[in-house]
Amino acid sequence: MAAKILIVTGDAAESLEVLYPYQRLREEGYEVHIAAPSRKKLRFVIHDFEPGFDTYTEKPGYTWPADLAFSEVDPGQYAALVIPGGRAPEYLRGDPELRKILRSFFEADKPVAQICHGPLLTASVDALRGRRVTAYPALEPDMQTAGATFTDAETVVDGTLVSARAWPDHSGWMREFLTVLRAKAPVS
Repeated sequence: MAAKILIVTGDAAESLEVLYPYQRLREEGYEVHIAAPSRKKLRFVIHDFEPGFDTYTEKPGYTWPADLAFSEVDPGQYAALVIPGGRAPEYLRGDPELRKILRSFFEADKPVAQICHGPLLTASVDALRGRRVTAYPALEPDMQTAGATFTDAETVVDGTLVSARAWPDHSGWMREFLTVLRAKAPVS
């Protein structure tokens, strides 16, 4: 039986940051479930960079069904966790059910992949203190406030925590995460 991977997300998550790891991990042979505040069709967004804008722009993205509500997740059933970015982490970080899930993965030292604004979730449960991370560069002050050492790099690996800045870093992010994942939770 394939090891299970959990992706936690919600509406306004960045489409690529959910669907790329979802498909890549399935391709590798893992069973992947998406959890959200409730079982529903999620509405993702596309963040892109356009000349003349001081920050990224946001457009409607793909829709995708959540397999589970956060309240239905048994973290013990999962070998690893993926935390996509977009705007979803901003409002999800206050969800008590999600916070229980996040703490469980860090307490068990299971592999965690986070990208872009995803580290706002891990910061909300004080899981970044003393760690090295990267994130969307505008989050550098947030990461420092959370007690992390921020590095503006494609991917940063700190033990079982693998972080990346944003979707342009996907290949390096998943390559490093799969290295950690294969060592801790091989497919079969």
